[in-house]
Amino acid sequence: MKKVLVLTVVLLTLIFSGCTQETQNKIGRGIQNWTGTNGVLDIYMGGKLVQRFIKIDKLTTATATDGTTSRNYRYGYGYLDTNFNFKKDAGEKKLYFEVSNDSTPYIFYENPEN
Repeated sequence: MKKVLVLTVVLLTLIFSGCTQETQNKIGRGIQNWTGTNGVLDIYMGGKLVQRFIKIDKLTTATATDGTTSRNYRYGYGYLDTNFNFKKDAGEKKLYFEVSNDSTPYIFYENPEN
């Protein structure tokens, strides 16, 4: 059993090291998408925090309907943290959201409470 595990790790390491940086990044993002990131999105207006979404797996860049160009916003799903306590409380629902890359001052980060 140990030999099989060691051989598998060595084989995966060799395959992964032979990939380009972009391929490695895509694999890493795929793993991260599968495992989740527990992200937080804070939205500011006038220097003040006005909305917070928690338990976000990822922010996705929207693409045009032809699938070749990026649109100027990101979207995702998260719970609206109405009392800003980094926890999903009763009544806080999972929502779809979009944020503009140009006009929405926001910060996306991993939840520090978990």
